[in-house]
Amino acid sequence: MLSVAVAPWQRPPVILRNADVPHYAASTMKIAVLAAVHRSGLDPDREVPVVNAFPSAVGGSYAHSRADDGDPEPWELLGRTAPLGWLADRMVSHSSNLASSLCLAEVGPAAVAEVWRRAGASAASGSPRGIEDAPARAAGLTNHVTARDLLRLLTSLEPEVLARLEHNAHRVDLAAGLPPGTRLASKNGWITGVRHGAAVVHPHDAPPYALAVCYTGPLANGQDTGDPAARLLAGISSRVWACRHRLAPHVV
Repeated sequence: MLSVAVAPWQRPPVILRNADVPHYAASTMKIAVLAAVHRSGLDPDREVPVVNAFPSAVGGSYAHSRADDGDPEPWELLGRTAPLGWLADRMVSHSSNLASSLCLAEVGPAAVAEVWRRAGASAASGSPRGIEDAPARAAGLTNHVTARDLLRLLTSLEPEVLARLEHNAHRVDLAAGLPPGTRLASKNGWITGVRHGAAVVHPHDAPPYALAVCYTGPLANGQDTGDPAARLLAGISSRVWACRHRLAPHVV
């Protein structure tokens, strides 16, 4: 299943394809966690104990696998502390799963749910559990998104939060379909069978626009690079870029 939503920035969508179909959220849920951290009022310099044990959304606890986390840096601090702001940055810049759960533990799931509510997201989207909360997953509790709701989420973010999304180091899907050096605030997510990307793109010669693409299917091999589904998203991003001057503020 391929879902696409495109909108001129802060305007209604102009391209919608299967935009209300729910997909497993993968790491796109970290956008909502980032917003919850920002809105919490917690000091970004607050030192957070770096642990690998977290309360499950259904009771009990869960832990992360270091081998399955693409960002080694937070793991180097295990047993020590790290600033909350630094953890929030690693969560989105290098998609750290450990940092994500540490941030979620600081703000709580209710704060993340409030981010989705304030964005005006549908009931199809939400982040009720940590990204590797295995007990909650086994109980049927999971994180879902739709392409349209990812646009709503991006639109609801404060400039400071969007600025953090400009530090995304994973530039193999939506970013790869843009000319080198194009400014964008983005977050992607991938596991086997899933590849998503959501971004605010700032062309140098046209107004900004928001793009969300969600793909669930056999092309997605779960690798951060060398993923055929990432090339699919790059191709869609390139086609949207090619019509950036023709994006109009009305729904089709």
